[in-house]
Amino acid sequence: MKIITPETAEKVPFNLEGRKMYVNPKGEIIHLTLKSGEVVDIHTNPFDVVFYTLEGTATLNVDGKEYNLQKDCTLEIPKDIPRGMKNKTEDILRVLVFKVF
Repeated sequence: MKIITPETAEKVPFNLEGRKMYVNPKGEIIHLTLKSGEVVDIHTNPFDVVFYTLEGTATLNVDGKEYNLQKDCTLEIPKDIPRGMKNKTEDILRVLVFKVF
């Protein structure tokens, strides 16, 4: 058994504050923190993703449509669908990203 915190978790390999909270052959959980104005560029993944907002409001662009995901809300995005995220607010945004392989 191992307790992992955002402070002790491995950093994701891109230029945002993301931490690998759980890694398994079946999936991952990433703790993502975006400051005001920070963006995750539009991209696709070969796996399903579920976003769960812990704090703030995430603006997600999914296949050209915009969704605002507020605290304690989830949004599932199937594999191969273009998606991106932005923090359009002045507040910190904290999101759990569940990657389902």
